[in-house]
Amino acid sequence: MQRLSTCLWFDDQAQEAAAFYVSLFPNSHIVDTKYYPEGSQRPAGSVLTVQFTLDGNEYVALNGGPQFKFSPAVSLVANCDTQQEVDTLWHKLSEGGQEGQCGWLTDKYGLSWQVVPRALIKMLSTADSAASQRAFAAMMTMTKLDIAALQRAFEGS
Repeated sequence: MQRLSTCLWFDDQAQEAAAFYVSLFPNSHIVDTKYYPEGSQRPAGSVLTVQFTLDGNEYVALNGGPQFKFSPAVSLVANCDTQQEVDTLWHKLSEGGQEGQCGWLTDKYGLSWQVVPRALIKMLSTADSAASQRAFAAMMTMTKLDIAALQRAFEGS
């Protein structure tokens, strides 16, 4: 078990959301499900928590009720190696949610994601500040990130 993990607070969609998320990433699975006992604020036997891993990272989804909502102040970042991976994750995660700017989206459960090509991180980390600035400026005009367009901007072509 990881020393630190993330708990995601849902109203009552923890099991559905966890199943959806594990379907998207390799090396992902549901680890355990806990249920509310008799005498709790939710019906006995309804899902309390779902422990799951996404590509080897541990998370807990909690059915805690409607008191708290997700905010873009916290997001999960999906680092992608190819445009196909960006396109696939973007499509699946944004379906029923909302597309944002610069690779950000909110999924159908209200959780914010950043779908980021690793190539962009390299472009923004280069010693060539002019090239990095061009890639950054191109990113700022995009919703879903386009690796080829970012590369053209980076190269100044």
